Amino acid sequence: MEKKKKQQQNQNHESKSIHDILPLELIHRILSRLPLKHLGRLKCVSKLWNTLISDPDFVKSHVHLSAAPTHVCLFINDYSKACSVDIDAVFHRNKRATAVKEVSLPFKMSTHYDFEVMCSCRGLVLLHRAPHFFVVWNPLTGSSKRVSYSHIVSRCNRKCFMFPLSAILYGFGYDASQDDYLVVVVSQDKNGQEHFDCLSLRTNSWINLDFALSKPLGRNSWVSRGFFLNGAIHWSYSYRTLCVRNYSILVLDLKERSFSTISMPEQVLGYLCPARLALLGGCLALYSYGNNGDKTKIWVMKEYKVHSSWTFYQISRGPFVPLCSSNESDIVALYDVCLKFKLNFTKYNARGELLQQECFDYPHLEDFKDRYHRLSNYGTSYTVYTESLVPVPSEIKDKARDKKKKNGHQNQKNDVIQGKRTRREGLNNRDT
Repeated sequence: MEKKKKQQQNQNHESKSIHDILPLELIHRILSRLPLKHLGRLKCVSKLWNTLISDPDFVKSHVHLSAAPTHVCLFINDYSKACSVDIDAVFHRNKRATAVKEVSLPFKMSTHYDFEVMCSCRGLVLLHRAPHFFVVWNPLTGSSKRVSYSHIVSRCNRKCFMFPLSAILYGFGYDASQDDYLVVVVSQDKNGQEHFDCLSLRTNSWINLDFALSKPLGRNSWVSRGFFLNGAIHWSYSYRTLCVRNYSILVLDLKERSFSTISMPEQVLGYLCPARLALLGGCLALYSYGNNGDKTKIWVMKEYKVHSSWTFYQISRGPFVPLCSSNESDIVALYDVCLKFKLNFTKYNARGELLQQECFDYPHLEDFKDRYHRLSNYGTSYTVYTESLVPVPSEIKDKARDKKKKNGHQNQKNDVIQGKRTRREGLNNRDT
């Protein structure tokens, strides 16, 4: 009797699904901490899991909670050929073969010199597409949106306007208070007047923010490309001057729509080369090649806006561009000089000691750079982004519209059925 009872209990246990054993909230918390590469397969487990993983709220939580984000470097050359490099796979022997992949760009034209990488935010990449378009693109999901900025061009000298060179500042960020992705551009019109334009992807409209420019920013004073972190976009000063106050980082708070500055570490003042911005392990960072260019010096702000938290690192070779951090303390960098058509990735520890070095001889690399020249100076643009399931805002609108349309069709169908039923009842009453 007891044996039969045990067998029955086992059968009942086997017939139960995971949803009967674990509450949905716990399943949500577990999935939100898994690496992104596993979620695609897990969507096939059940309709419920597919719905859960595709939910916008789940996507938001996964961006913040995922334990192992995937860092990818996207390269685009002068001929609009693109490739992506999985930085995490570069240093794994079993994954190196698939680390570099060709990428198909959205809204691609047949002519050359179409695309350039601008920057990235939460898994979305901002591209520039000729002649006067921005493209917001999620390389993982393939969703994209194209927006014209022709109104900015019309204010300027059309013959001389060339983005991003003609922009004083540009950046791409996320305003959590409005759940909105913003593209910001500061430019000069043909009379030398500065203008501040902001594209809201949620409303699909351009907003004039000239009021935020309390004083002229100055052309060529800042490196035009901005980096998004902690609800703000950051720019570094581009030229060395004798004035100490210029050694600062310009900060745009996307919620308040206001500018402020962050002081650079005192050691930067002694270098002839300007310190450039980077993001390492969710922290603001600066790097410089020093006066001789044979070493790469890096400062990381461990606590945001806390000046005393600037921490110094040094790589014994240069010029290296820090791309991201690995294992919370190691620094992954890209050698910015092209040697024999190879991409040279290196990993250093916090003491500046070389841990690994990997070179990639990719079949199409000859299209990406010239021999013995710097990537950034010879037509190849690139950016590092963290893969995510974040949808392009237009995709959210389209889904909402489709749902509304579907509900509308369903309501119309119900109205027709109800109308037929009413007419039939009326005929029956008349017959009786």
